[in-house]
Amino acid sequence: MKIRGAPAIGVAGGYAIALGSQKIQSTSKADFLAEFQQVSRTIAGTRPTARNLFMAVERMEQVAKAGKSVEESKKGLVEEAVRIHSEEAEATEKLSRFGAELIKDGFTILTHCNAGPLATTGYGTALGVIIRASEEGKKVKVFADETRPLLQGARLTTWELKKAGIPVTLITDSMAGYFISRGEIDCVIVGADRITANGDTANKIGTYTLAVLAKENGIPFYVAAPTTTIDHSLATGKEIPIEERKPEEVTHIQRSGIAPEGIEAQNPAFDVTPHKYITALITERGIIREPLGEGIKKIS
Repeated sequence: MKIRGAPAIGVAGGYAIALGSQKIQSTSKADFLAEFQQVSRTIAGTRPTARNLFMAVERMEQVAKAGKSVEESKKGLVEEAVRIHSEEAEATEKLSRFGAELIKDGFTILTHCNAGPLATTGYGTALGVIIRASEEGKKVKVFADETRPLLQGARLTTWELKKAGIPVTLITDSMAGYFISRGEIDCVIVGADRITANGDTANKIGTYTLAVLAKENGIPFYVAAPTTTIDHSLATGKEIPIEERKPEEVTHIQRSGIAPEGIEAQNPAFDVTPHKYITALITERGIIREPLGEGIKKIS
């Protein structure tokens, strides 16, 4: 979790592979590729859910193979890592402009986890939309879920919004339904770590709950993510691998125990939101509405 946020994970993965390749001593292209595969597989095995990581791995593998010599491959890998970084940053700026069109003056927005510049190496996804709307002169307010167990909302989202000069109120995850039911939330915007071909999305654990609450209470639920998060190889969200993290993240907060010693805990890092709960996907190629699967095909 030193690097978190799907776009940032993809960018970091590209740079990590480029750096790893520079240390390979082999001068034979065949030997280089054999060692390169070990580097690539190591990076690919770090975070199973975020699609952007595997996008970066696939692109880097293609560049490694395409080089006519070891030196050409090494040079190309560095250039490709920089290119991935640049493209991800540009995509978040573009999708934020599209998403801001959905935000009306005076909106109060609920967001979950952290999807700003810290998570994307660029403008931000969910927070990028909010920040862009504010920059356009719209008076917006934000309710930020704390996002247990690692508190990305409390620690990071509130900090980014405060720096941007946007009014933010921190709530616990379990308070979201209370404020939504009272009509105090106009829409929910979150990011995504993987989007399947039919429009199902994986995001930080607790996102599915918000999507159901939004649907039940008749408010829009938006998912903002670059197209590099879309995984066309998976038909539905049931196929998305979900990262399971250490139970100590649940039983402890910043190394301080909050549960009886030895208590069993589970810690899935993500959940899946079926496309039927999603009002629209916000991407750098435009806004996709239902049927999401058809929209994804059109922009691909």
